Amino acid sequence: MAFVEVKELLDSGVHFGHLTRKWDPNMAPYIYMERNGIHIINLYKTAAKLEEASQALAKIATSGRKILFVATKKQAKDIVSEKAANVNMPYITERWPGGMLTNFVTIRKAVKKMATIDRMKKDGTFLTLSKKERLQVDRLRAKLEKNLGSISEMTRLPGALFVIDIKREHIAIKEAQKLNIPIFAMVDTNSDPRQVDYVIPANDDASKSIEKILTTVTDAIAEGLAVRKAEKETKDAEKTAEVAAAKEPKLETTEATETNVEAKAEATEAKAETNEAEATKTPKAKKAAAPKKAKAKKVAKKEEAPAKEEVVKEEE
Repeated sequence: MAFVEVKELLDSGVHFGHLTRKWDPNMAPYIYMERNGIHIINLYKTAAKLEEASQALAKIATSGRKILFVATKKQAKDIVSEKAANVNMPYITERWPGGMLTNFVTIRKAVKKMATIDRMKKDGTFLTLSKKERLQVDRLRAKLEKNLGSISEMTRLPGALFVIDIKREHIAIKEAQKLNIPIFAMVDTNSDPRQVDYVIPANDDASKSIEKILTTVTDAIAEGLAVRKAEKETKDAEKTAEVAAAKEPKLETTEATETNVEAKAEATEAKAETNEAEATKTPKAKKAAAPKKAKAKKVAKKEEAPAKEEVVKEEE
């Protein structure tokens, strides 16, 4: 993260404060001196506070939460919308809708209404309406787009609020305080810095000053988003590697089981063949052996008969 030089801030006119009679005493620590009835802001403190705020915003961006930019004053509108859109962050540059944070559910309903109107135009139901109804719907869509178009992608409460001119945006500050949302703000010499969590003492009226501060801040957010993207890619790569590693031993085991199954099948086939052979051999063997045994018995009887006659004669 690049450190902002004091000379750059000086060239952008960040050091110019308000008239001395309009100052807020709580801004005294950030005021360097008084010149021609105007307070001069201490740019060394501005640089330090800007770096601190940039680091905090980068962490919020890395965590994946949104940062809502709020600036309804004329000289800040275009700058905020451009810079916030570059880092894909929501912003409010028209009127702060009351209950934007504290009644977020209702605001989301209004945003969904925009989506339904767009859907009607796509599927052709919009053309079925009368001319008067179509004009009313178009006006409603334009009004919603003007006030809430920039927050259409903000599906939940933001992780932080970045405000330009806290006196003008006092309602937004109060809502954020109520919900404990961290507040980052450009604070001029006529404002109370105690309302803000991360104070950036700077000139909030000059467009050059606003552009300089916002450029530094959005660059830090872009770095945080890049870190988040890199982490996501590494995690995805690790997951794919784990899945691949888990699949490899499974393939080996499946191959081994297939070979075991084949071996078992071969063994069973061999057993079946041997059993069949034995089954076919045994009756033939029995049939062949039966006459042989009968002949042997007859021969034995014939031999025994003369032997018995000779014994009888000898006894007589």
